[in-house]
Amino acid sequence: MSHPFNALSPDLVMSAAESIGVWPAGEPFALNSYENRVLMFRDDEGGRWIVKFYRPGRWSNEAIQEEHDFLQELYQANVPVVAPWRDSQGRSLHEFQEFRFALFPQCAGQAPELDNPSHLFALGEALGSLHKVASKKAFQYRRELHFERDIVEAEAHVLASERLNKHQRRAYQQVIQKILRQLGGGTVEAAPMIRTHGDCHLGNVLGRDGVFTLVDFDDCIMAPAIQDIWMLLPVSDPNSWRAQLSELVEGYEETLPFPHKQMSLIEPLRAYRLIRHTAWLVSRWDDPAFPRAFPWLAESGYWDQHIRQLEQQCLQLEKPIWLA
Repeated sequence: MSHPFNALSPDLVMSAAESIGVWPAGEPFALNSYENRVLMFRDDEGGRWIVKFYRPGRWSNEAIQEEHDFLQELYQANVPVVAPWRDSQGRSLHEFQEFRFALFPQCAGQAPELDNPSHLFALGEALGSLHKVASKKAFQYRRELHFERDIVEAEAHVLASERLNKHQRRAYQQVIQKILRQLGGGTVEAAPMIRTHGDCHLGNVLGRDGVFTLVDFDDCIMAPAIQDIWMLLPVSDPNSWRAQLSELVEGYEETLPFPHKQMSLIEPLRAYRLIRHTAWLVSRWDDPAFPRAFPWLAESGYWDQHIRQLEQQCLQLEKPIWLA
C-alpha cells in the first residue's frame, strides 16, 4: 500500500511554496525527519527557508494552529524560538493538494556543548524564559502527558505488532506491569502541568556565539516543567551531571525558580520515553522511511535488548544513581 508521503515529490514541494507566494530558486533539500517531512530551500531573493509537511491524520488543524500560536506568543515575548511565517491574512498553516504545511525561516547553529558552563547557563536562560510564558495559560487542543494511559496505549501498539516471540511477549508485559506498579498513584500527573516543548533534547537546540534557539515544537504538550530539562543532561557520570545541572539551574533562575521538587520525576519520564519511543517506531512501520532508517527493529535481538533496557530502568526507578 502506498504511503501518503510517497506523493511528496520535489515538484510538489516547490509548487506548494509557490502557492503561498514564496518562490524557490532550486530543488529543496530533505532534512532528517521521520514523523513529518522537513525540507530546506532558498528563495529567489536568497532567503533560506524550512518547510514542514505534517503527517496526514496525526494532528488536527486546531492542534497544529495551537503550536503555531504558541510559537508566535513566545517569539513576541523574546523567547529564542522560530515562529512560522504568516501570509498577508495572518495564516501560518497552509494546504496544497492533500498536504498541510508550514514555512519557517531557517535557524542555523550547533547544539550546546555540555562541558561549556556558559552554554549551559544560556540554555537554562532559554528554558526559564520559555516556561515563564508557557505557564500563563493552557493548551486546549494539544494532549496532556498521562503516564499510565500513554504507557498502556504504547504497550498495546507493541503487542499488536506481533514482533515479539512468546517468551519476549511475556517478559515485555511483565516489565511494563512492574514499571506501572512502581509508579502507581499518579506521581507524574500530580505535578503542575504547563505548556512545554515536549521533546527538548540537544538535537532540538541550535546555537551560535553562545545564543541558543529552541526548535521543532511538533510534540509540544501539557507536562511538568522538568519534561523540558531532563533529556538535555546525560546520567552516565553522576558528578558531571550535578555540575552541569548546577549551571543550567543558575541560568533558569534568572527568570523563574527552578522546579527542584520535580527532580524525582526524571526516571519515571525516562521510562515513559523508552516505552513510547519503541511503540512509535512500531506504529510508523508502514511509512517506508522507517524500515530504511531503523532496520534493527525487525530483528529479534532488538526486543531482547529493549526488554533488558526496561528492566534496568526499573532499578533506576528504585534508586536513581544521580540522586545517590
